[in-house]
Amino acid sequence: MVNKLEKATFAGGCFWCMQPPFANLKGVKEVIVGYAGGEKENPSYEEVCSGETGHVEAVQIIYDPSEITYEELLDIFWKNIDPMDEGGQFADRGYQYKTTIFYHNEEQKKIAEKSKKELEKSGIYNKPIVTEIKNLTNFYKAEEYHQDYYKKNTIKYKMYRYGSGRDQYLEKVWKKMIKD
Repeated sequence: MVNKLEKATFAGGCFWCMQPPFANLKGVKEVIVGYAGGEKENPSYEEVCSGETGHVEAVQIIYDPSEITYEELLDIFWKNIDPMDEGGQFADRGYQYKTTIFYHNEEQKKIAEKSKKELEKSGIYNKPIVTEIKNLTNFYKAEEYHQDYYKKNTIKYKMYRYGSGRDQYLEKVWKKMIKD
């Protein structure tokens, strides 16, 4: 018997940086980078980057819930973003880089809301968590050259990621949690 696959969609700033944390997890079958939540049909990268389409860069994860849970995916999502930043993520500024959890059904919505409340209560962050939880209205796959960018352009990707400040921030926040 084949298990039914499900989808999870998260926006965490640069979609290149959000693909690797999910890509090699047991139960994750595919991670697609794309654009979510905007008004324009099939937007291009340039259009989304302009900030005028209403889309955010996002990843859509196809997964087997018998091997990995939505809660586990959310935990990975939270550990790869700065949920207090209203203006984007790290070096990427603008609406198109804001953090959002897009739910596919009411169960995902409940789980995401619970996860956010638990994170707020945890005391990890000293400011409000501004990551939105929204119904997924659309998702458009990004151009092929963006898919698996971290594999196709390893050196450029590593330079970009380090230069963005993402890794330094995440290490500081989560290393502190391990010590506490």
